[in-house]
Amino acid sequence: PPEQAARVKKLQEQEKRQKVEFRKRMEQEVSQFIQASGEPRRRFQPMNKIERSILHDVAEVAGLTSFSFGDDEDSRYVMVFKKEFAPSDEELDAYRRGEEWDPALAEERRRLRELAAQQEEAELERGPAPPGPPNDYKDKYRHLIGSDAAKAAARTMEANKAYGCVPVANKRDTRSIEEAMNEIRAKKRLRQAEDE
Repeated sequence: PPEQAARVKKLQEQEKRQKVEFRKRMEQEVSQFIQASGEPRRRFQPMNKIERSILHDVAEVAGLTSFSFGDDEDSRYVMVFKKEFAPSDEELDAYRRGEEWDPALAEERRRLRELAAQQEEAELERGPAPPGPPNDYKDKYRHLIGSDAAKAAARTMEANKAYGCVPVANKRDTRSIEEAMNEIRAKKRLRQAEDE
């Protein structure tokens, strides 16, 4: 029907007009952002996919860097950065995690990582530590055991026969596996017969 075609055409024109108006509005905002000297980055309100793509395009034309952040479609938003303040990977990761970017904290983390790397390098240069304890335990406990007591204790140490392997003679069960299994089966049959 012709009236439906006219309605569709009218809707398409309206949509096109809205996109053009939105683009104009974004161009104005982006040019304000470029002129704002103390603003290295700007976060825009969450917007739909089409609006985000328009904003990305406007940013690119203006020579800016732009990224989208946010997990679900309703909360995704665009951030625009001036070229000289292009974000580092760390900064981008922070936004992706939904965190605020804190340059001071990032610098502290970077310093700690560098320090850890330097310590690791120094340890590698030193080579492996000598095996075994650095000192003798008897020196550590000399004030408790004295020097003679430790030697005497070491001399009288003897294996305790109650621990460790059990000689075959001490094992009570001398049946073979088959005999043991047969006995278990017999007991089971007996129990079943009693239950019935």
